[in-house]
Amino acid sequence: MNIDNTSAINLAKNPVAHGKSKYIEMRFHYLREQLNNGKLCLKHCRSGEQLADIFTKSVQIEVFKRLRNMMGLESLSTMN
Repeated sequence: MNIDNTSAINLAKNPVAHGKSKYIEMRFHYLREQLNNGKLCLKHCRSGEQLADIFTKSVQIEVFKRLRNMMGLESLSTMN
């Protein structure tokens, strides 16, 4: 799983109960269990390379086109 948030990666690998993280409910620890069982691998991904950003953030047109191309998609106007 590619993640652009190093704090989230550190929290998943080392569940320290401090600050905001101590309020995370047990049902949200599924990913940590999968990580500990070796079924999930977390990898830091620079924000500019995070494909999910195209769906979750308002991005500049250049970033949109680059992320779209990284997913193997084309503009409908070029498909004629």
